[in-house]
Amino acid sequence: MVSVLIVNAQSLQRLGLRMLLGAAPGLTVAGETASGAEAVRLARALRPDVVLIDAHASGADGLETVRRIAHPAHPSPAPRPAPPSPAPHPRILVLAPPGHERHAYAALRAGATGFLSEDATPDELIAAVRDVAAGEAVITPALTQALIDAVRRQDTVRTAGRDVDLDTLTGRERDVLVAVASGWSNAEIASRLSIAPTTVKSHVSHILTKIGARARVQAVAFAYESGLVHPAA
Repeated sequence: MVSVLIVNAQSLQRLGLRMLLGAAPGLTVAGETASGAEAVRLARALRPDVVLIDAHASGADGLETVRRIAHPAHPSPAPRPAPPSPAPHPRILVLAPPGHERHAYAALRAGATGFLSEDATPDELIAAVRDVAAGEAVITPALTQALIDAVRRQDTVRTAGRDVDLDTLTGRERDVLVAVASGWSNAEIASRLSIAPTTVKSHVSHILTKIGARARVQAVAFAYESGLVHPAA
């Protein structure tokens, strides 16, 4: 079973999400809250597989909430050995209204695994939760180009290389990364590069692993920051 912690400021929305996810096969709701601080506490106490967090659930400290859940601080050494952790820290799926791509970009950089628009269908939400729990980076296709535009507008985008050298990527992986940074979907990449969709997915997974990214948009940022792709004039 995939356990989910719901973080949403609206009680009616929390109820709807709890009913939807609780009724989906293989999913269970571990808890819910409207507070970012409480979300951090519950994430540590309940150890859910996925935290589904509304972009506005925790107010101005929303990004800090994502950071604290995605990168929990190590506690001080205890006087006696602590029991082994049953699971790694939860993965985070951000749910936000259309038009908040800049917030999504920042949340993904803070450690979120995926970003989903609030106008997603129930089936899309359930699939996204399962994909995030499985370690997949989720960004809805409709938001990909808008997120790329947000990356292009970031003041931090630079042409100098990052800590990860482009030489770690194979030639084909570079081709795929350029295509991802251009806003192509996996199906479009497969068609234009004449490779199977499953091969594209494998390449994207390898790219994310090699550059230390958790989400597709972070790979886009890397493509620009490393100088592999240049912002449009």
